[in-house]
Amino acid sequence: MDPERAAPRVSPPGSGHRWPRAATAALCLGFFVLGTHMTVLDVAVPALRHDLGATLAQSQWIVGGYALVLGVSVLAAGAVADRAGRRRSLVAGLALCGAVSALGALARHPGQLIAARCGTGLGAALLTAVAFSLLGDLHRGAAARRRASTAGAVAGVAGGLTGPAVGGLLVEAFSWRAAFWIDVPLTAVALALVLALVPASRAAAPGPARTDFGGLVLSAAGLLALVLAVVESPARGWTDPAVLTGYGAAAVLLACFAGWERRTRYPVLPPSPPRDARVSTGAACLVLMSLVLFGALFVLILSLQAVRGCSPWQAGALVLPLPAALAVGAGAAPPLLARFGERLPVVLGLTLVTCAFAVQAGTRAGSGYGRVVTFELVAGLGAGLVAWAATETVMGAVPRERAGLGPAVHEATRQLGAALGVAVQGSVLSTVRASRLGEGAGDAVPLPLATPSRGAGALPAVAREAFAAAVATTAMTAAVISLVATTAAWYWLPAGRVAVADGTE
Repeated sequence: MDPERAAPRVSPPGSGHRWPRAATAALCLGFFVLGTHMTVLDVAVPALRHDLGATLAQSQWIVGGYALVLGVSVLAAGAVADRAGRRRSLVAGLALCGAVSALGALARHPGQLIAARCGTGLGAALLTAVAFSLLGDLHRGAAARRRASTAGAVAGVAGGLTGPAVGGLLVEAFSWRAAFWIDVPLTAVALALVLALVPASRAAAPGPARTDFGGLVLSAAGLLALVLAVVESPARGWTDPAVLTGYGAAAVLLACFAGWERRTRYPVLPPSPPRDARVSTGAACLVLMSLVLFGALFVLILSLQAVRGCSPWQAGALVLPLPAALAVGAGAAPPLLARFGERLPVVLGLTLVTCAFAVQAGTRAGSGYGRVVTFELVAGLGAGLVAWAATETVMGAVPRERAGLGPAVHEATRQLGAALGVAVQGSVLSTVRASRLGEGAGDAVPLPLATPSRGAGALPAVAREAFAAAVATTAMTAAVISLVATTAAWYWLPAGRVAVADGTE
């Protein structure tokens, strides 16, 4: 008999594993690896343009498609995993990631690579949903489960910020295809470990679960229309009929999704507790922070290659201060959260992020690397505070009987923010650069073309100045967005300590 069908309930949290801390560390490592997938190709944009002839818009889809699909599908993936069995879903997600990565390594056209990245995001959604559920099974007490889930979420953010260094090493030593090929042996090892060590399990009380396919289709179509319109705006023009149609379609589809969710019996995102101001504000802070941070990472790496002529490895290594500072910020967040509550660390972190982008907004073609390091250290420290504290806010406000909802909300908001960040800041970069170089410049004045083993070589002086001005504009845009998030956190997050949702430990 199928063990997952024969066992409708799992063991009490914390009782199903002899070494919960070791298992938690292993799952956090998995989140770190999944996080690197989000940004591992950031440094490969010049090489992709050289090998596949990808435009800047196609490069944005290659970089952001993974996060977009992951964010759109993680809520549904959690429901599927609870019904089909977590180990089975984990195996399916790993197999999908490995198979699609191999196809991506063989891609000969940008469209094939975009499809591979989206497929990898779908597999990663299954892995993410299951891994968060398993983290909850490993620990007793709401606070312990919340801390474990938060640690996994922060590990994912750290992996995303470390991805460029990993990608740079692979691109420079081999080619951009190595970023896909490396997944094949890693997936094989992970599959063997899962089959040997992970017990069969389901949700503790699955009940009459249903999948809201209507809501999933509407939300996915609306978000895809929005990202497509943002990405295509610089090339076609912001008032082009096709672009305006995309924005209009996104608005209509997302409005229909909101109306559908209010009427359906089994909504994708249940109306409570996300209506709780703590959850909605915490999720908003996460999505806006991801939008500005991962969009800025995409722009910063392009700048290092285009303006400074860095090789892929050099560009990836030069952004390592960002995840290092994030680790410091995440380490400082728990004591601040315990003593002062949620508002102080979130507001302080977002304020630091805003100041960092104000520094970056002063970038010129001749600016030294000291400005880049200052930006990375200040932004990373602030992002670490926000990543931990806002995640705790979302996790802590969700009742125990719906404990899987908090991680799902967190991952959906973070991944969608990252995808929109690449789309929005990449489009601002392209628009400003084109306006500085003259009407219709766009992709006609390309980013530097790199071979896998050599640096891109800096652009001509005029193009470098235009690129630097575009980077400064994207930084100012990000600073404004971060300031909006800071204001929202100040008004709607509680100032003092708040008990966990179920009131138990």
